[in-house]
Amino acid sequence: MNKLLVLILITFSSVFAFSQNELTHEVYFDTDKYDVPNTEENRLLLFISTLNDIDIESISIFGFCDDRGADTYNLILSQQRADAIKAIFANNEISETLITNVDGKGEILLKIVEEENLLKIRGLNRKVEIIVKPKPPKPKVVKILKEKTPKDKDVVDLIKESAKGDKILFKNILFKTGYPTVTSDSKKTLESIAKALLERDDIYFTIQGHVCCTQFSRDAVNRKTKKRNLSEARAKYVYDYFAKKGIDKKRMRHLGLRRKFPLGGDPQFDRRVEILITYVGNQAK
Repeated sequence: MNKLLVLILITFSSVFAFSQNELTHEVYFDTDKYDVPNTEENRLLLFISTLNDIDIESISIFGFCDDRGADTYNLILSQQRADAIKAIFANNEISETLITNVDGKGEILLKIVEEENLLKIRGLNRKVEIIVKPKPPKPKVVKILKEKTPKDKDVVDLIKESAKGDKILFKNILFKTGYPTVTSDSKKTLESIAKALLERDDIYFTIQGHVCCTQFSRDAVNRKTKKRNLSEARAKYVYDYFAKKGIDKKRMRHLGLRRKFPLGGDPQFDRRVEILITYVGNQAK
């Protein structure tokens, strides 16, 4: 039985050669659409969650269409698809500075395919391809330290000396990308801060949560709940932690400040919590 063969000029894979260390992911779209389907967004969020412990050098995002539209239409639609994926990365605290390419390539170019598979192949062409390139591993350096100073000492001292109106940045309390929970290295520091706040039972404060990398001053998406309230969730996480350690809830309130106050440095330091001393006096009975 003769089958119609469709010849497309060149494959995308022949244009780009990727190393084994690079991570790739593909997101598929409905015909003539650039809104990300729910199932595809969930798959993408799972992929983003695997990047938490990776030191990323660059991210490339390439959008494609099937062969049915005009060239101009396909270029616009493929760019819209790439932009939609970039927005999801930003909303989930992936810094835009890491995204080096966001390109709509138009119609994807395939190998020869059989007619009976053409509809399926076209569906696979309506996609965005994401390529994550990790930084090369750094050489290990062995350092001999005569004396080790606790990382949380400066924060604890600031709490002991704090006055009304002071804002204290928890420098060493770092949060997991897209989540309201702190990294494992941060837990001991958080415990030291709680002890210092227990000793200074005369201060009242607001816990302010922040996020990094989102577009404009929006809040980021909390991957745990899928709600766009990550800065509030981070403040609430610290609030609950302090409460469990015995700090009176009457002394505390929590507030999410979205991405209104970026620090301008490494994005990980914008995934932060600060406390603002609002009152100094005798503890309420």
